[in-house]
Amino acid sequence: MLIYAVCGAGIGTSVLLKSNAERALSMLGIEAEVRAVSIDEARGADKMAQVILATPEILDQLAGIPAEVIAINNIFDLGELGEKLKATLS
Repeated sequence: MLIYAVCGAGIGTSVLLKSNAERALSMLGIEAEVRAVSIDEARGADKMAQVILATPEILDQLAGIPAEVIAINNIFDLGELGEKLKATLS
């Protein structure tokens, strides 16, 4: 499974979100590849992710991407990440 952690430039929020998503997935015992990418990379990717993690302020820019988009309100909250990933992936 491929998961994108997305932010505007792909080098700030997405990197933090990627790291915490990997921790949450590990705690859940779920194997997945998580990549930190920009909005443009997510839209034009050769290999499309099945799941996209993003903050609410950029969700409208991800409309039309054929993936399950999950809004993460607090990228540092492993509980929120874990709950939302578990609900989406189970």
